[in-house]
Amino acid sequence: DPQQLELATSGKRKLRRFIVIDEVVDELYGSKVRGYFEENNVQHKILALPTTEETKSMDLVLNILQEVQNFSIDRRTEPIIAIGGGVCLDIVGLAASLYRRRTPYIRVPTTLLSYVDASVGAKNGVNFLQCKNKLGGYTPPVASFLDRSFIQSIPRRHISNGLGEILKMALMKHKGLFDLLKRHGKYLLDTKFQSYSGSADHGDAALQTTRIAIETMLEELAPNLWEDDLDRLVDFGHLISPELEMRVLPSLMHGEAVNIDMAFMTYVAYTRGLITAEEKEQIIQCMRGLELPVWHGGCSWPLIKRALMERLKHSAGQPRMPLPTGLGVAEIFNDTSEETLERAYKLWVRD
Repeated sequence: DPQQLELATSGKRKLRRFIVIDEVVDELYGSKVRGYFEENNVQHKILALPTTEETKSMDLVLNILQEVQNFSIDRRTEPIIAIGGGVCLDIVGLAASLYRRRTPYIRVPTTLLSYVDASVGAKNGVNFLQCKNKLGGYTPPVASFLDRSFIQSIPRRHISNGLGEILKMALMKHKGLFDLLKRHGKYLLDTKFQSYSGSADHGDAALQTTRIAIETMLEELAPNLWEDDLDRLVDFGHLISPELEMRVLPSLMHGEAVNIDMAFMTYVAYTRGLITAEEKEQIIQCMRGLELPVWHGGCSWPLIKRALMERLKHSAGQPRMPLPTGLGVAEIFNDTSEETLERAYKLWVRD
């Protein structure tokens, strides 16, 4: 709106921003964020919060909204800014979508997982009654600002966690991305996805990997932003993992739970004859190379059956099971028998 732009830049009205930042990110970068707003003469309120799966609740959303109300923002010209990992972006997205029915918000992801996953798409939400993201909505941000330099300060395990979601897109849609992960996985972990001159052997593996992951994710999500079509390749690794992740909190991170699910589904694909023994081995070895867990004791046969029953409830009575049919190609199946699943499970546990 030219009038609003004129008002914002003319100096007649002071710029104001409300920022929610994860408390760990605040310790590392809070002074820089405050310095930025002060230097640019922006009146601001920074709310630092513990944003973890355990605190991802409506209570935290209501806390944020109380502070937003106290600060008093203009719901059209003063977007709420979320700086943190995926949990932070999810919570703030839901809070913004509820305030005055829809207040614009901006996502600034600070972990690898949120950089390639939560920054893309329209979904937001919180956990409810021990169920992951049971409450939420579809409100896209007005922008996502991506800066890989945030990733250099996160622990190695968090890098590996993000690689789980990148591998998901590789297995479903992009053999070239799978090859990149196989070839440069350890290097990406060692360098924490930073780009360095003098790393000629690796090209700019960090830039290539994140760009392809985001582009393939957008290809999948953009035509189906509100999930009108429930057949979604991006659901690979998300059939059993929500149940597993919530059951064993906080021992597994999101990308780790997703990878355990993907490892099991790789065995399902192999048992069905969709991939060869060599392809199965390549996938599992790639997961190990990315330092991702390929099995967990909490992923019992009863839990798998319970998770798949839950899947039927919110997928219109069909399992809609994405499975690899090769490296970088996949299809969705509704006809996997319980006998096949059990055979795959026994083989997976044995290995």
